[in-house]
Amino acid sequence: MNDFLTLENQLCFAIYETGSQFTKLYTKALKEFGITYPQYLVLLALWEKDGLTVKELGEKLNLGTGTLTPMVKRLEANGWVTKERSSIDERKVSIYLQAKAIEEKEAISEKITKEIVLCNIELQEYEQLMRNLKLLQQKLVKRNNGL
Repeated sequence: MNDFLTLENQLCFAIYETGSQFTKLYTKALKEFGITYPQYLVLLALWEKDGLTVKELGEKLNLGTGTLTPMVKRLEANGWVTKERSSIDERKVSIYLQAKAIEEKEAISEKITKEIVLCNIELQEYEQLMRNLKLLQQKLVKRNNGL
């Protein structure tokens, strides 16, 4: 490396720029469904396990309630999800998929897959990137937690 302290040699900047490009790609792909990239992440989490509480959803997505609550409200207003307060503990609010979210899952998945394929990312490359990013994330979490 010529000089570590240049922008082009900063891993954090490369990840930031790549994240921005992914956000643009997903924003374009999801536009026809009327959802944003962060809303898509909420739907992904609920497609994995419907009925998560707001707290569980926030933990899964690493989002605070200040960010998550308005996002869920917009999804609810547009017919994607519904909120249900627990009868046992009214402090707990669970989020459930509406029929629209279940019906559109396959179309959304196909659209995202098509966009990734159009980026010329081969399956093996995709899997390697995922392994490397997860390893990097684990190292960062460990360091940031003082371990």
